[in-house]
Amino acid sequence: MASPNDVKKGTVINYENDLWVVVSFQRVSPGKGSSFVRTRMKSLTSGKVSENNFKSSDSLTFEDVMYKKMQYIFSDDISLTFMDGGTYEQVALDRDVVGDDAKFLKEGLEVIVIMHDEKAVSMELPLKIEYTVTVTEPASKGDTVSGNVQKDATMDNGLVVRVPIFINQGDVIKVNTENGQYVERVKQ
Repeated sequence: MASPNDVKKGTVINYENDLWVVVSFQRVSPGKGSSFVRTRMKSLTSGKVSENNFKSSDSLTFEDVMYKKMQYIFSDDISLTFMDGGTYEQVALDRDVVGDDAKFLKEGLEVIVIMHDEKAVSMELPLKIEYTVTVTEPASKGDTVSGNVQKDATMDNGLVVRVPIFINQGDVIKVNTENGQYVERVKQ
């Protein structure tokens, strides 16, 4: 058992029969009463975010997890499969565990797979991912008169993103995985 005062960003806690990773924390020492740690935690199994306060006198169970860099290789209706490039070990994660992040995956993409007791429990995407635009409407003269004009573009993995009007089919762009928005065109 550990003290809440030992909590850091990235610490994995076994709390309410689930594994939670600490996203942010703040130590609070009020004028009256005992000090506490305010945490914002994300469930590794469901992705749910929760805010909790732990008194300094509470005890927490920290879990040992391993972060492995793996490549996404394929999926089926139930799970997504990842492979360690060094050992060729493969692990599968259920689609409901990965959730909406599955739409950003493309074959060969390197992600961080979080392992607990030799079992994959979650996955973290890179902040920005490069995609090739496969389908988009060409810009027509006069479209830019109204300023920041955007259009839909379909990426090489099927993801649809709003992009500026100057993006063409075959362009490589970066997309932010936190909000699914266009970031920039990649110079080639």
